[in-house]
Amino acid sequence: MMIPDTKDWTWVLERPCTECGLDTPSVDFERIPGMVRANAASWTGLLAGDPTALRERPRPEVWSALEYACHVRDVFRRCDARLARMLTEDTPLFANWDQDATAVEERYGEQDPTTVSVELAAAAEQFARSLEAAPDAARPRAGVRSDGARFTVESFARYVLHDPVHHRYDVTGEQHQGS
Repeated sequence: MMIPDTKDWTWVLERPCTECGLDTPSVDFERIPGMVRANAASWTGLLAGDPTALRERPRPEVWSALEYACHVRDVFRRCDARLARMLTEDTPLFANWDQDATAVEERYGEQDPTTVSVELAAAAEQFARSLEAAPDAARPRAGVRSDGARFTVESFARYVLHDPVHHRYDVTGEQHQGS
């Protein structure tokens, strides 16, 4: 297992995360696109560092900063596609995503940090724009993950926001400041 903790994170929709500091329940939907962009900018700064250091794992079972960045990029991509389905289909069921298999198949640790930085920023921007384009009336629309977790457009946006914020904490140890 490369991501050290694979527990169900849906609890972040109910209370602040004591690890990364994000108070997801208090984030207004309208602020999420800007927060997604700010998070992507923080990854861009991080990925400008020494490529060798970015590839180093703190422990064999924990992803490197580069691997986390690849994962965050893919989270934005996958979640943008899921959001599109929620907006156009009635309660779509999302296939399971094996994040560890993707990391191996896509060779996250071997990717170019500069390329990942550009791709992560583009994926975050696309997701942010998709959130901004979602009509207010569509926020109650639902989607269901393969494990049965049910999200509305609004709760999904908050849930997705937590992932890159938390992974930034995983990499830097810096808690999110403010909500």
